[in-house]
Amino acid sequence: MLHVSINVSAASYTDSSDDETSPRDKQQKNSKGNGDFCIKNIKQADFGRREIEIAEQEMPALMALRKRAQGEKPLAGAKVVGCTHITAQTAVLMETLSALGAQCRWAACNIYSTQNEVAAALAEGGFSVFAWKGESEDDFWWCIDRCVNVEGWQPNMILDDGGDLTHWIYKKYPNMFKKIKGIVEESVTGVHRLYQLSKAGKLSVPAMNVNDSVTKQKFDNLYCCRESILDGLKRTTDVMFGGKQVVVCGYGEVGKGCCAALKAMGSIVYVTEIDPICALQACMDGFRLVKLNEVIRQVDIVITCTGNKNVVVRENLDRMKNGCIVCNMGHSNTEIDVASLRTPELTWERVRSQVDHVIWPDGKRIVLLAEGRLLNLSCSTVPTFVLSITATTQALALIELYNAPEGRYKQDVYLLPKKMGRVGSDQRRQPHPFSLWLSLGTTPTRISLTCTLRSSREPDVGHGVGSRLLPSQRADVRRKLKTDEPPAS
Repeated sequence: MLHVSINVSAASYTDSSDDETSPRDKQQKNSKGNGDFCIKNIKQADFGRREIEIAEQEMPALMALRKRAQGEKPLAGAKVVGCTHITAQTAVLMETLSALGAQCRWAACNIYSTQNEVAAALAEGGFSVFAWKGESEDDFWWCIDRCVNVEGWQPNMILDDGGDLTHWIYKKYPNMFKKIKGIVEESVTGVHRLYQLSKAGKLSVPAMNVNDSVTKQKFDNLYCCRESILDGLKRTTDVMFGGKQVVVCGYGEVGKGCCAALKAMGSIVYVTEIDPICALQACMDGFRLVKLNEVIRQVDIVITCTGNKNVVVRENLDRMKNGCIVCNMGHSNTEIDVASLRTPELTWERVRSQVDHVIWPDGKRIVLLAEGRLLNLSCSTVPTFVLSITATTQALALIELYNAPEGRYKQDVYLLPKKMGRVGSDQRRQPHPFSLWLSLGTTPTRISLTCTLRSSREPDVGHGVGSRLLPSQRADVRRKLKTDEPPAS
């Protein structure tokens, strides 16, 4: 009975008549009289606070960083504008950044992924949050603009997921980059956009590529998606996985996680992949490599995991069998050409939240999830523990860029230096003041990863920026390290 009453209470937040009004038309203030936010319902704050407290228990790395570095305030004076998924895990990150001295303003990078109760808790805590679940496209850009365009406050750091925030500032407020010290980007889509800016000579500040960091690739992209793909599909469609034929487009870390989960549940999994290395990995992992057109008529589920656009186009959608489930696990909502389905001859039928039937004139229908947007964050949840690692990496990247002396980083895209995976302590070199021990295990086995940022007196000569050093510069680095052996790569 207790479980039922909790569900009813949670549902009442979204079903109340008050929620029918657009948040942009409401005048809301928190208990302190502050109204610099725009969310669904400030009355949900207590419920959201409990969500955040639960998340804190599963985010030991981020809480350790908060505890160890808040006395030093490494982000004192930082004004961080963020555009990410606004979830309980993001709230823990935002409160950690605040504890380290930063001021934050935040918008959502996805119109469906915001947890309204968490946004309310953040607003009640004094954060300027502009997001709610179910935004329109116009709302989406309006929220980003409200974060950026504010009198008496100008950002000097950007934390982005997908590149929309960076794109908006370049488009509307390019002069702001005169004071911005750096960009931290989480997703493959956003990183691709940064590389495009860099190639065109338009990237005016240093940018840190978190997506390709070892922590994001090997933990978040793989393990997070391995668990959440099943959760998202089960919640939206109640599908039985055993015996189903599934095609996964893309065999990067996200695709690997999805394939492993579906294979373990008894699905017959096909893979499409254009990269020869990843394609060979798929073959050696026991998956049949195909072209999409070869299996599109027979598969029961189509999942995109590429971060690219138009992976599944109208021609593919027309050839799918009746009842085929179509969803996206990449960041961008353009992997599936949903726009091509909004034509007069096709009928859209909403059957439940985030689930649409698209019906052809002959009666055939496909099941489209989250309108082609990110499935796991739109329709289910993600493992908090794994996100702790990614969030900590983002925080460390912000600290590094904000505290880096002038000239250390050029107007380019960089990887966070890779000095991780050491078990136990290493007495040969002193850690950076902002180094962090990530406790990833419990008794009887305990594993620690040392995340050591490259300091000015100890550059990384094996990865990222350091890999660009000339041999003579490497020799100089070794002398500074006072060791006869080459630095570990």
